[in-house]
Amino acid sequence: MITKRTAGAVALIASAALVLSACSSTPETPADENDGGSTEALKIATLLPQTGSLGFLMPPVQAGIAQAQADIEAAGGVLGQPIEIVAEANEGDATDLTVVEKGADDVIASGASFVLGAMGSGRSAHVVDKIAEAGILQGSPSNTDAGLSGVSPNYFRTAPPDTVQGDALGSQILDDGKTSVAFLTFNDPYGLGLRDVIQQTVEAGGAEVVYGGKGDGNEFPTEQTSFSSEITAVKDSGAEAIVVVTYDQLKQIVPEAVNQGLDLSTFYLVDGNANGYGEEFPEGTLAGAQGSIPGAQANEEFQDQLEEIYEAEFDGELESFTYAPEAYDLVTIVALAAEKAGATDADSIREQLHAVTGANGGTEVTSFEEGKAAIEAGDEIHYVGKAGTGPLNDNNDPSSAFIGIYQYDDDNNPVFQRAIEGAVE
Repeated sequence: MITKRTAGAVALIASAALVLSACSSTPETPADENDGGSTEALKIATLLPQTGSLGFLMPPVQAGIAQAQADIEAAGGVLGQPIEIVAEANEGDATDLTVVEKGADDVIASGASFVLGAMGSGRSAHVVDKIAEAGILQGSPSNTDAGLSGVSPNYFRTAPPDTVQGDALGSQILDDGKTSVAFLTFNDPYGLGLRDVIQQTVEAGGAEVVYGGKGDGNEFPTEQTSFSSEITAVKDSGAEAIVVVTYDQLKQIVPEAVNQGLDLSTFYLVDGNANGYGEEFPEGTLAGAQGSIPGAQANEEFQDQLEEIYEAEFDGELESFTYAPEAYDLVTIVALAAEKAGATDADSIREQLHAVTGANGGTEVTSFEEGKAAIEAGDEIHYVGKAGTGPLNDNNDPSSAFIGIYQYDDDNNPVFQRAIEGAVE
């Protein structure tokens, strides 16, 4: 994970209850906004990796959700009421999709208007139709599969599709002067989609893909744990840059690469594995390796808030900020849409999502409190969130987003280098 030692960590479950239990009164609903929608408390469910290979991303997402709830409650709640977390379901990982299927059933049965998750693109794709058909709004802080763009009117995200991250990392490889590239990619919608965009970018810039490219058939199953033959093939290819598009399979790939004498400073990681590895590997193992993580750089004030609320709510130490801003923004956008609609049901919220993210222009706001006040004053608003993404487009993707480029230090932790802003086509 990105550790607290990382000075510029990105603004990238055994889940404890997040339900806020404040008393509330029945709010007055603006007559020109509410068209018969529910004015009960806003109910949110989570569908997140309590088990599986993305578990390392849970703490920052938990912190982002909790901080958004705290800020919303401090501003008087949604329509005068605190948000309720009514279910915390498990998405598992790609090795057993029955887990995410059960999780989808749980969130549907919970009575939630909004489901935050899943984090894995493949898991979201597997259940998005089921959740949408139940009339529930779904939003992810971390789905980047381009195939999810416009998949359903009831689905949106605050992470950009892989076209943005892939182009940014591919451009970094070219900027580093690399002319030959190898890929180690797992057979997963996220892995294949991101690999394809990176490949397209480096080839367009004149580099040659010498192993693991699209159509080569060298992708490996998500459950694979031994990578001797793949590392041998990469070494034999003579690649100057080695792009690893996986989740925590990196933990098995790195020791094998070291055993075979590969220079790990030539590794390029992606958001699924650009974690901090601290003492998990010997000192200096990943020094010089680089990685990309979608999201704006989290400023120090927001980092401090996330650390404090995670310690208070979960009695733990937050070591990563990846996707915390995107999770914070999801909750805030939904809350603002409910305020604008004057209702908390999924249909009413969905109709106002684009408007509150600035698709129609309006007063720029950076918090729920500011947005609520502007809505009450009758203004259109443009919420500029913690992740710095642009207004939702017609595909329910952010219209622009930042990608952070990181380089690993001697402690095997990624250190922020720069941010690249890209438009979502």
